[in-house]
Amino acid sequence: MAKSIANSFKFSVILIFALSWIFQFGIQAQTADDYKVLKDANKAYTAGEFQKSVDLYEKLVKSGYSAAELYYNLGNAYYRIGDYKSAILNYERAKKLKPNDDNILINLEFCQKFVQDKIESVPKFFLINWLQLFLNLFSTEGWGIFSIVTFISFLSLALLFLFSKSLLFRKLSFYFGISFILISIVCFYASYKQNQVLNSHNTAIVFSQSVSVKSSPNESGTVLFIIHEGLKVSIIDNSEGWKEIKLNDGKVGWLPNEAIVEI
Repeated sequence: MAKSIANSFKFSVILIFALSWIFQFGIQAQTADDYKVLKDANKAYTAGEFQKSVDLYEKLVKSGYSAAELYYNLGNAYYRIGDYKSAILNYERAKKLKPNDDNILINLEFCQKFVQDKIESVPKFFLINWLQLFLNLFSTEGWGIFSIVTFISFLSLALLFLFSKSLLFRKLSFYFGISFILISIVCFYASYKQNQVLNSHNTAIVFSQSVSVKSSPNESGTVLFIIHEGLKVSIIDNSEGWKEIKLNDGKVGWLPNEAIVEI
């Protein structure tokens, strides 16, 4: 019986890896047509043809290709031609996909030195910071894989608990099984939250050289303050042709849609 359980577990693991390989092959097949464009973009960047590399990388983005490396390279190319707001936008997009990548974080921080507005952030509750650091340990895919692996381990231990005649094995499988299912739930939650961040568009970069933020979503609104290109803002509401934004220091106001580009 124990041998049968072990064989079932091995089969499950092999199946997961097989499905993962098929999935990866599918992604490669879908992006094969873009490979030449990517190669030409990298070649242009290496040759110092930065505007050409920007055009080619943007072509990939418009085709639906999305990867942290693509946004990172595009950010670098924009930086080279002095378009700091576009560089920041793409570094931020790369950061959403790889929140702990040192190269992305360093280049983003360096590029933000060219932003005119220096906004001091309101301190967050320490538990929120800890939760964010925990979620950023892995990507959506990483958390998803951990969730699947730990859930399969739970199922294997459940089978061992049900069919094992050894009291020791039953006790061990019970306690370890509970641990694995709890870990699986936590990993699933982390993957879900990371996926929410990826698919959310509640932050943006200011693209207007300067823009007046108003008290209401219309031209007649009172000017509350002025912000400049490259600044990152949070989007909290929208009205026809207008977005309500919030700064890191808590200031809130309305600006035209065309003044910002969503991350």
